Amino acid sequence: MDKKQNTGGRIQWGRMIKKLNPYTVQKGFRYLKHYGPKEFWIRLHERFEPEEVPYGPWYEAYVPDEAELNRQRRSRLDYEPLISVAVPAYRTPKLFLTQMLDSLLVQTYKNWELCIANGSPDDGDMREVLERYSARDKRICIQNLGENLGIAGNTNAALSMTSGEFVGILDHDDLLAPNALYEVAKALAENPGMDAVYTDEDKVTTDLGEHFQPHLKPDFNLDLLRSNNYICHFFVVKRSVLEKAGGFRQEFDGAQDYDFIFRCVEQAEKVGHIPEILYHWRTHKASTADNPASKMYAFEAGKRAIEAHLERTGVKGQVTHTPDLGFYRVTYPVQGEPLVSIIIPNKDERETLKACIESIREKTEYPNYEILIIENNSTTEEIFHYYKELSADPRIRLLRWKKEFNYSAINNYGVRQAKGEYLLFLNNDVTVITSGWLREMLGVCQRPEVGAVGVKLIYPDNTIQHAGCVIGIGGIAGHMFVDMPANRTGYLHKASLLQDMSAVTAACMMMKREAFEAAGGFTEKLSVAFNDVDLCLKVRETGKLIVYDPYVQLYHAESKTRGAEDSKEKVRRFQEEIEYMRSRWIGILKKGDPYYNKNLSLTKWNYSLRPLPGMMKKG
Repeated sequence: MDKKQNTGGRIQWGRMIKKLNPYTVQKGFRYLKHYGPKEFWIRLHERFEPEEVPYGPWYEAYVPDEAELNRQRRSRLDYEPLISVAVPAYRTPKLFLTQMLDSLLVQTYKNWELCIANGSPDDGDMREVLERYSARDKRICIQNLGENLGIAGNTNAALSMTSGEFVGILDHDDLLAPNALYEVAKALAENPGMDAVYTDEDKVTTDLGEHFQPHLKPDFNLDLLRSNNYICHFFVVKRSVLEKAGGFRQEFDGAQDYDFIFRCVEQAEKVGHIPEILYHWRTHKASTADNPASKMYAFEAGKRAIEAHLERTGVKGQVTHTPDLGFYRVTYPVQGEPLVSIIIPNKDERETLKACIESIREKTEYPNYEILIIENNSTTEEIFHYYKELSADPRIRLLRWKKEFNYSAINNYGVRQAKGEYLLFLNNDVTVITSGWLREMLGVCQRPEVGAVGVKLIYPDNTIQHAGCVIGIGGIAGHMFVDMPANRTGYLHKASLLQDMSAVTAACMMMKREAFEAAGGFTEKLSVAFNDVDLCLKVRETGKLIVYDPYVQLYHAESKTRGAEDSKEKVRRFQEEIEYMRSRWIGILKKGDPYYNKNLSLTKWNYSLRPLPGMMKKG
């Protein structure tokens, strides 16, 4: 893997200066006050680093051309439900309102209705526009409310007007892409049983002159949703689910859509995702899309929405704000005191192993653990002296593996000897940074839906070595955010949020024993490479989640004991392991990682865009 990514350090000063105006300067001061100078400088770097693939030209190449839109207009789907779009409107500027309405009229899918609850009936301009459009197209339904009922009340009024089998919510100053409802209907036709679906989105300037900050989402991701309302726009839900979930709740104003989405996905059997940018969130001074730091009440409402969701679902967890407002941390308490078996293969490397063991002793306040060191053909006197020292510790057991190095076989052997209900696979070349690390991992891993938990690993030079794995990166699988400074949070803060992923590295991975056994353990054909990815994917096949937990951090010197892949035998073995993964996991490699997005690069590790044909021509 070529680790050296363009992750950073440079600010694109020209781009930043272009954005300067009295409003953005004021916004910058608010952020400076909130974060402090050091954190503000880090975030400024992240915001104004050069885009590897600039979104403007990419978006121009991405949008469907007129021929494709006409094809959609002519096509007939096997299932064409009525889709109601509910809009709560209040003092909407005339231009924004007409642009929103026009975005519905150009939809390539015809079976829709637009239901607008007007919370400002005394606004003559709004009434004139709404009356004109409703007269022009009978699919546009208007209700002038007697008064402004607030965002929740206005939305509920709009929802009560709807009659479609599926209902979506559109903000009064935002826009749908012309193919939005077609793509939603197509997804529903192709996936019977899907009763909620969401799309990707981006932001657009007030004058619609520039699209920016694309939000390219994963498929349904429970832990990411508990970290941030990543679903947001455009969200469409089946009427029967909406009726069970109930409408918007005023006590969550500021995060009313977050609370609503939680209640819907709790009721939904199957939540789908369309990896297409179909919603454009307009930014202007009054918009929450561009004014986060001034709305603390909204972030408190978001916290309460997560707490209410946990309570409804019977999950114990403490919700706290992160430094990035609107992003949250859920800490799951440990239930009981189950035994955790820490399994560490080792060959020679006395000082490396000693640093690892001492960091465990120093940073672990959870009492019930054992350490199994699996000795594999060491030759130095120093290591055997150290083993003798360690044998005095009743928590540590020394086991011997006499055969050649095979990471999978060694760890399977360790599991057979382990007594714990929870297994923690740990490399000898890691040292624990985070106090309370074992309790944090165990709290997440104990949840019934979770099979395994991985962590954030950092190189000794304080850059990221692992922040979860994505299938398909670099050919088979790769770590995310490699070489990014560890104090950065990455694309949409993904390096720093608890979330579900397809795989994590076993350099530090906790797994339920029952999940390990149900998956058949490590595949011993994979003696060195991809064995942890393969195991995670097998655990996923049993229906369990793999969780990336960035709140546990360890330093990792990476493969210090194995040596370089430089002999003919090692190269051949590596090729064989690649072939095994290609044949065993051809489905996910072809379809794409459900926790990633098809529009993101498979050759970069930093969530940059996948270049599109025709970009240079159009860009």
